[in-house]
Amino acid sequence: MLRALAGAHFVAVDFELSGIQSKTMHRVVPTGNRSHGGKQTLQQRYEEAREAAERYQILQVGLTIVKEDLEAGNYMVRPYNFYLNPIPEVRLDIERIFSFQSGAVEFLLKVGFDMAGPFMKGVPYLSREEEITSLQLEMGRQDKNRIADIHLKDDEMESIKFVRQVRADIEKWKSQSPRIADYLNIAPEGHAITQNTERGLNNYQKRLVHQLVRAEYPDLVTISRPGFIQIIPYNQKREDDIVKARMRSFEEKLTRQVGIRWLVEGMVGGDLEKIDPIMFVQSFDGVSAWIDVKEMRREFDEVKGLLKQKHAVLVGHNLFMDLINFYKCFFGKLPERLEDFQAVMHTLFPMIVDTKYMATHNNSDINARSGLDELDKDLHTLLVPKIEMHPEHSKYDEIAILHEAGYDSLMTAKVLIRLSAKLEVAGHYVDSEDDGWHTPPEDGGVLLNHTNDISSSKVATAYPAETVKARSNGHQPMNSDSSGQGVSITVSGDPTIQSAERTTHTLVAVKSKSSKQKKAKKAATKAKTAFAHAGMFDLLQEESGDGNEDVDENLRPTARPGIHSRSASSLAVPEALSVEGKAATKMMPPWKSDFWNVYGNKLRVNGTVEGICDMTGC
Repeated sequence: MLRALAGAHFVAVDFELSGIQSKTMHRVVPTGNRSHGGKQTLQQRYEEAREAAERYQILQVGLTIVKEDLEAGNYMVRPYNFYLNPIPEVRLDIERIFSFQSGAVEFLLKVGFDMAGPFMKGVPYLSREEEITSLQLEMGRQDKNRIADIHLKDDEMESIKFVRQVRADIEKWKSQSPRIADYLNIAPEGHAITQNTERGLNNYQKRLVHQLVRAEYPDLVTISRPGFIQIIPYNQKREDDIVKARMRSFEEKLTRQVGIRWLVEGMVGGDLEKIDPIMFVQSFDGVSAWIDVKEMRREFDEVKGLLKQKHAVLVGHNLFMDLINFYKCFFGKLPERLEDFQAVMHTLFPMIVDTKYMATHNNSDINARSGLDELDKDLHTLLVPKIEMHPEHSKYDEIAILHEAGYDSLMTAKVLIRLSAKLEVAGHYVDSEDDGWHTPPEDGGVLLNHTNDISSSKVATAYPAETVKARSNGHQPMNSDSSGQGVSITVSGDPTIQSAERTTHTLVAVKSKSSKQKKAKKAATKAKTAFAHAGMFDLLQEESGDGNEDVDENLRPTARPGIHSRSASSLAVPEALSVEGKAATKMMPPWKSDFWNVYGNKLRVNGTVEGICDMTGC
């Protein structure tokens, strides 16, 4: 995975959580917010999400690593799905306290989530903060001078008697000349001392022996054995070697427990030097095999060098809440101020893309939708840019498993690739203080397969040069999003036809709908969504449909086309949409393009005064 990450064009993420923040409609709105229609500020929403991230747990992580191949003109996608185990190894002294929210559990069970999966199949992880804490605790254990002493009271006669007996045994052993043995075993008085004894010292008595020797006999050292304590002469070199061996063993456990966070470190150019690739070598079939250790280390060093030089582009859908949980899970305590969170996340990920924002930017149409599944369904008929599933990652090639984090991250990756290329063709590079988002929180989005009234007398200004008229062949046209610029792309030809013939299109202006039409559509949309989003867990479902369909039908695994598998025969890819007789694009806009000045580093945060969270802090 680290090797794939080193060559990634971007990484799409998705999470399944044990709970989310409480719905804002049940909260008293501060007086100062009433002038804004009762909406929260971004800071208030951040505080709410921060509190939830401290309480709840990421149960499943979805990652889709996408590689861009400019020569082949395609994108290779590798989706991964992990349960995340919230229970760390006991020896690390890390305790996690987390909650399950009843509504979230009900939702997860409804979509077929395996609630035992995180505990039985989950991969380990430690945040940066937890790793540092665990290491400090272990170093403290190795420093015997930091161990707290037991202060015996005068009335603790049995304990005092025990200490006196141990002291007498030590003095007697030290006075022997020559000594019968070079060690002394301490156990209850009158008991035959052997390592296999069924009866021996309890933990309290062991602490008293350790404390006595540490305080009164600096030339001796104690070793805890099952049921007794062994005392031997002190040797500095031996003690140093023991401490080093213990720390080495502990750090290996710690490195393994860091687990999936090593991928996160690879995404942010973090330190991977603690990873010894030998630790992860294992035979899955139980058959021994020879490994070229030198070559493996060389390859791993090469991967580390590549990852150190870059920060991954992070992509998600409706990303604000996920980013907050992402930071808490893999980095540590969240800052109290939103500004500080924006700054630290921008340092970790200089480019963050929210496909929810992309789908809703400069769009004020009441019927536009921005749910992830709906966007994916409408965009999958586009043959360019070409998307191929890696042959070793074919789980989602034909089957849709909605609300499995891996599948949702794959949908997010596909939406980004196709939507960004589509918006670039339309020339959507205009930004403004008001991005045209005026629809209710449950509405808004890209008009993908919507029939618009078209005026042939009005030519769009996105491409002022002569446009090419689309051929009429009786097929339903695929329209692009109708944004505030009033541009619609009509693609001629059946997108499923296996033809390399160039497809032409026409850029035309969209007529403005009458106010009566808008009011009628608004009322219809309001009626449809009144019940579809009645619960706060629509944040988990993320608008999987129009709002009035049976949710169970949407959540059931279904056959899904739209990705070419390398192992299967692919449809021939036609030329990209043409403008002025030239190929517009087969690929996403480059990350340094002005396109991402408009669509990058902005998160859609519905129900807030600002509506947008700019991750650059501007």
